[in-house]
Amino acid sequence: MKIRLKMIILFFTMIFCINFCTTKVEADVGSFESYDSGGSSWSSSSSSWGDSWDSDSSYGSYSSGAPIFIFSEIGPAIAMIFIICAIIMVVNHRSQKNFGQNVNTKPIVNYEQREQQALEKIKQIDPLFNKEEFISSAKTLFVKLQQAWTDRDWSVIRVFETNELYEQHKSQLQGYIDNNQINVMDRICVNYAQLFDFKQEGDKDILVVRLNSRMADYIIDATTKEVLKGNKNTEYVNTYLLTFIRKKGIQTKEGSSKINTTNCPNCGAPTQITSAGECEYCGSVITTGEYNWVLSNLERERK
Repeated sequence: MKIRLKMIILFFTMIFCINFCTTKVEADVGSFESYDSGGSSWSSSSSSWGDSWDSDSSYGSYSSGAPIFIFSEIGPAIAMIFIICAIIMVVNHRSQKNFGQNVNTKPIVNYEQREQQALEKIKQIDPLFNKEEFISSAKTLFVKLQQAWTDRDWSVIRVFETNELYEQHKSQLQGYIDNNQINVMDRICVNYAQLFDFKQEGDKDILVVRLNSRMADYIIDATTKEVLKGNKNTEYVNTYLLTFIRKKGIQTKEGSSKINTTNCPNCGAPTQITSAGECEYCGSVITTGEYNWVLSNLERERK
């Protein structure tokens, strides 16, 4: 915008100079035009500016002394035009250079380095943490979430999520049930998963897993099975961030890095979790991260 304003000022300055220096000469002068930068979604100072001159302009009729008079009168104007054009070129060049330096580009993330840093941090407080087991369990859990969503039975996920996340997902799923719809997640494939971040906040350990998947995602009528939204044959590739929490100070026991536990970590009974997230045998609330990792957030990574 600043560049175009400068161009307009220079343009009118040029017009003024020409009119002032060549009051006895009639001439048709074209205007400056700005052109799009060429397919980009933004316009910038890299736009080309051109001046079009009418080659068929008529200078009128003059006496035998006219040629000398014309050049003596128009000479300063031409010189002024060249000076203005030179200024325009310099300003445009500098603006292009500055524009290129000020473009906000998304920084390149070294995901392998981030994973290594996260692993080193958690190993410092939990030496027995097993990355491979945890990542494997995170993949399995992700698939279970999609299958439970399609089956419209969120109770099987109760043991894996915090109370808040469970209630949120359950409420969202109930919306489909009430509308007699099924959000089908089909042909689920986890392409890869890796540790993304680890930190401690308050009394919690927080571990984030970055997971990339491919799957079909469409909505059907629960009765007729007719596709209402989406396409059965279309598969989407997305990256998700899965956030797990546990109470600070909890240590990984031998062979217990897995998220998918089958027994109550408190009493050892086969895991049967009530709607309140409690073990039906001993009453311990086990979906708060008090005993093991639980999923506290699941979101799609912003591009």
